[in-house]
Amino acid sequence: MPCWIDTHCHLDAPEFAPDLAAVRARAKDAGVLHCVVPAVELANFGRVRALAHAVGDSYALGIHPLYVPAAQDTDLLRLDQELAACIDDPRLLAVGEIGLDFFVPALCESPLRERQEHFYLEQLKLARKYELPVVLHVRRSVDRVLRGLRAIHVGSGGWRGIAHAFAGSEQQAQAFITLGLKLGFGGAVTFDRALRLRRLAASLPLSALVMETDSPDISPHWLYRTAAERAAGAEQGHNEPCELPRIAATVATLRDIKPGVLAQATFDNACAALPKLRGLLV
Repeated sequence: MPCWIDTHCHLDAPEFAPDLAAVRARAKDAGVLHCVVPAVELANFGRVRALAHAVGDSYALGIHPLYVPAAQDTDLLRLDQELAACIDDPRLLAVGEIGLDFFVPALCESPLRERQEHFYLEQLKLARKYELPVVLHVRRSVDRVLRGLRAIHVGSGGWRGIAHAFAGSEQQAQAFITLGLKLGFGGAVTFDRALRLRRLAASLPLSALVMETDSPDISPHWLYRTAAERAAGAEQGHNEPCELPRIAATVATLRDIKPGVLAQATFDNACAALPKLRGLLV
């Protein structure tokens, strides 16, 4: 059975709390060897760290752009302190989930637009300070996220990390690749109507791809229910890490390669993007 790494899943989400052990067991049975759990706000730093240690996975620490409106200015200092305290923890892989979100209208307008950009840039600086990769949120914000990466001096080593749930253009994809990052593909690629995303999944260098579920969010097509279906009583499917091999099978089909080939490549790519990961898997 191919071995997979879910490079982005929120196992600390309330949806998983009632049966987390079963969720993780289903993932293992499906061949998902490891999950990376990014934080989203100061309040869940301790939860993601404890969860990663409890179930043998890994974590990232950061402040998500959707949580910036409720964040305090001192949260950046607290993040700095947490990174300093945990830097020798082999399960701390990156600074994340950080980035920009211009899908939510309020975040596109002053003062929240400027505030989330400030938090993003300051967290990039912390990633440089501690020589950690980044896990990036890039919803309708790819060019500005790229601009931030280019604005922070990184030295000869360049950036490492993942542009999570990538949905940009080929040119934007190449820009991330040039900067040293990998691109996360998940449930969105399973929809037939996601034509550009599916073309990218098929044509980008195999060395640029990593797999993710973003569970419990971004359900694959077989779990998704429209608003009308939900109104008629249909239940939304429950996305979790065990769905990753089936999502990956879509990408393998698009690329006309065997799932095992994709599994090995994306396994290696995840370890390149998050270098401390390999030490957890040997």
